[in-house]
Amino acid sequence: MTLVLSVILVALIFEYINGFHDTANSIATVVSTKVLTPRQAVVLAASTNLLGALWGTAVAKTISSGLVDSKIVTLSSAVIICALIGGIVWNLITWWFGLPSSSSHALIGGLCGAAVAAADNNWAALIWSEPHADHWWMGKGLLWKIVIPMVLSPFAGFIIGFIVMAILYVLLRNWRPVTVNRTFGKLQLLSAGYMGFSHGTNDAQKTMGIIALALVSATATGSLDNAPGWLSFLYTPPPAPGKTVEIALWIKVICALTMAAGTAAGGWRIIKTLGHKMVKLQPVHGFAAETTGATVLATAAHFGMPVSTTHAITASIMGVGSAKAFNALKLTVVEQIMWAWVLTIPASAFVAYSLVTVLKMFGWHQ
Repeated sequence: MTLVLSVILVALIFEYINGFHDTANSIATVVSTKVLTPRQAVVLAASTNLLGALWGTAVAKTISSGLVDSKIVTLSSAVIICALIGGIVWNLITWWFGLPSSSSHALIGGLCGAAVAAADNNWAALIWSEPHADHWWMGKGLLWKIVIPMVLSPFAGFIIGFIVMAILYVLLRNWRPVTVNRTFGKLQLLSAGYMGFSHGTNDAQKTMGIIALALVSATATGSLDNAPGWLSFLYTPPPAPGKTVEIALWIKVICALTMAAGTAAGGWRIIKTLGHKMVKLQPVHGFAAETTGATVLATAAHFGMPVSTTHAITASIMGVGSAKAFNALKLTVVEQIMWAWVLTIPASAFVAYSLVTVLKMFGWHQ
């Protein structure tokens, strides 16, 4: 019982860190263009993230029942804690260096690394591919829900951001600069809100899925059998074959509020990288980047794909910056960001795998 409550606590710590780590990405443009002050941007992001987090659970269901084969490995509370710590460690490292890496992929990497270690290095513990008969985007597993979206979402963000910005340049070519800044300064309030909402529909869902996964495992293994009556709301029976776990309302609310609190803490190191170091932005560029990134996130969330807010908004900024001028991007900063992206899943998986391995060395077993 103590381990189950520990999972919830560590999951909420991860969600809090996600709030100031990934949400910094979602408000970086509106701060760097000086449309909003940092304090105003944080309030906007926290409120819109809260609404987005309560909007749907497709991504949470993917995390809780679409990546790990429960027939091969039972994810105990200790294993899930190791998975979360793997994600937390990588998030804090990249935050310290101001690199906008993906909390989503850090969590997924941690979950995969912990699962493989718990299954005695059996890679079949991961659901690699389970396509739907009718639509490829409805498939389950790492290939369909993680790998393909991980590759496509940055490309989509870059290309769409480039196109949107190019169209705006054509439409606004006869406008006075002061009029452009004034108009898009107002429009960017809407695009920033849209970005925050879309971030909530995707990022807050991951921790919801982890908590639901832990409660399903605890219920199935009898860990909650001796829980007092007032904790009966923790009981989460495994879903029927072919079905996904239903996410309880209390899980949605507590995760949404925790991420909003993390958002309020700010993440100015990453804002500085995205909004100032990579490319200089004006309100019109911020509007184009936020609208593009938010649309990519909202589309992915609809299909239950836990894509990265970081990848979506960063690639969108790159696309917008390239439309401005290809040499406007600072390629050394872009290279650092790309390396952080490449290393996120293996690094967090390695930390989680190592933690589970150490536990087993000291006699722990599922």
